Amino acid sequence: MSNEPVDTLRELIFPVILSGGSGTRLWPLSRELYPKQLLCLVGESTLLQDTVSRLDGLSDVADPLFVCNEEHRFLIAEQVRLIGKTPADIILEPAGRNTAPALTLAALALKANGANDLMLVMPADHMINERAPFHAAVRQALPHARAGHLVTFGIVPTAPETGYGYIKKGYDANVEAFVEKPDTATAQRYIAAGNYYWNSGMFLMRASVWLDELKRHRPDILEACTGAFAGSRRDGHFRRVNKDAFLGCPSDSIDYAVMEKTDRARVVPLEAGWSDIGAWSALWQVCEQDAAGNVTQGDVLTHSTRNALVIAQHRLVATVGLDDVIVIETPDAVLVAHKGQ
Repeated sequence: MSNEPVDTLRELIFPVILSGGSGTRLWPLSRELYPKQLLCLVGESTLLQDTVSRLDGLSDVADPLFVCNEEHRFLIAEQVRLIGKTPADIILEPAGRNTAPALTLAALALKANGANDLMLVMPADHMINERAPFHAAVRQALPHARAGHLVTFGIVPTAPETGYGYIKKGYDANVEAFVEKPDTATAQRYIAAGNYYWNSGMFLMRASVWLDELKRHRPDILEACTGAFAGSRRDGHFRRVNKDAFLGCPSDSIDYAVMEKTDRARVVPLEAGWSDIGAWSALWQVCEQDAAGNVTQGDVLTHSTRNALVIAQHRLVATVGLDDVIVIETPDAVLVAHKGQ
């Protein structure tokens, strides 16, 4: 991150891109050493590149800060370079400890740099189709974040989805409750109520407020991350935190560590074609389908096949008489599954 003094007259938004996920549900394309955020699943850009690029046109946005696994550092740096962006910092986690410690390292980096500390927190492996409503939601969230609230973006649901957690909106923008993944009947009640949103895992908040709330609710995470960051060192374009200190950090998510406990949570609705592409069926849903409902990539022939996702990377793949299937062919593995599985 640059050591130049920050212009205090302009309050910049610092994008924090959480890039440590492994995307194991999209095996065999997504692997431990090449996870889904680094793949071109929709279009010609990777999910990571799309996450960074969707900020284009939003005013007062600083260079992005990344938190990622050490094994992915060069891939991430190269993908960012290819779209003409310069990382403010790339913080390397010695091991995965979920999203709360990752965000804490980013907040400590901003604090150490003396920057104003508005953080726009985004997972690197989500898709958002429409930039304009996303920008509008960020602008709507800004007054809440500037006032010291922790803002989460709630996805306006399009179906009674049972694979997502939900956020219940109370009076004004207050978060009344975070609720776990529901069964179908409960999800239908949520949709009918009109004040429940899918939990997106995206946030806007001040780094200082995050650190204060973490101190209240999970001081053990704050202590471990503070020690790890204090022992960090530069390694070229990367920042390596102290390994021993970080390995002692408990693993927890942003939601469980703070958001479900704080009284400063606010929610802003977001309706912008969002998907976390958390399964092959989700990728099929967001991709353009042919007249038979099929999504194909690569050298693929389909006959009497409907509502299928077929991806061929290495050789011709042909399907006959199949409905609702997933077929993923790679040089060293082939997955064939029913879409519901």
